[in-house]
Amino acid sequence: MKLSPVSQGVYKIQNGTSALVTYNSVKGKNVYGEKLIEFHGDEYREWNPKRSKVAAMLMKKFKIPLVKSSKVLYLGASTGTTVSHISDIVTEGIVYSVEFSPRPMRELIKLCEMRSNIIPLLADASNPSSYSAIVENVDIIIQDIAQPNQAEIALLNSDKYLKPGGYLVLSIKARSIDTVENPKKIYKSEMNKLLNSSSCCFELVKKSELAPYHKDHLAIVAKAES
Repeated sequence: MKLSPVSQGVYKIQNGTSALVTYNSVKGKNVYGEKLIEFHGDEYREWNPKRSKVAAMLMKKFKIPLVKSSKVLYLGASTGTTVSHISDIVTEGIVYSVEFSPRPMRELIKLCEMRSNIIPLLADASNPSSYSAIVENVDIIIQDIAQPNQAEIALLNSDKYLKPGGYLVLSIKARSIDTVENPKKIYKSEMNKLLNSSSCCFELVKKSELAPYHKDHLAIVAKAES
């Protein structure tokens, strides 16, 4: 078995097949049925790129600028699948996790009982002022939501919470915006909104479709002006 670093806190374990993993910060506990892997006395959690846009981005050679001390605003946390792996990485930081639906929020709250660096927020990401009493300025915003105004939501939150020089990690879900339009046209339109906004000035770092892991998704990493 071989362990190779991919980025801060993320590794590939190779043992016949290759798996993406994070060091398990809550030993002996998995979150969504993922495999736990022992290696040299440490425990790692398998991170399935078909269940996480961020994992898929890492498999597509994106550099996600997370470090131990990162403060993260995660929009579209759902039950916490990806959030839990972010929690493994930012062990000295925090993950503000916004979810709109009460049902997945119940599971997210259970996750937070085990992981003190996750803050659950039952809120609408399109109204970032609704969580301003709790969320501080952050180093990274990660957005994975199924709403039609995805670029606008990213801009609203970036304008309010993203530090100068911070990063936006955005997954554009074409079929949540328009069910019949060509996805490439949707990607172009959303990117134009993002990169030509008068409220936030972003520099595109990398973009890539997430196939074969996720169909009709475009991933973007952009850096805010310092």
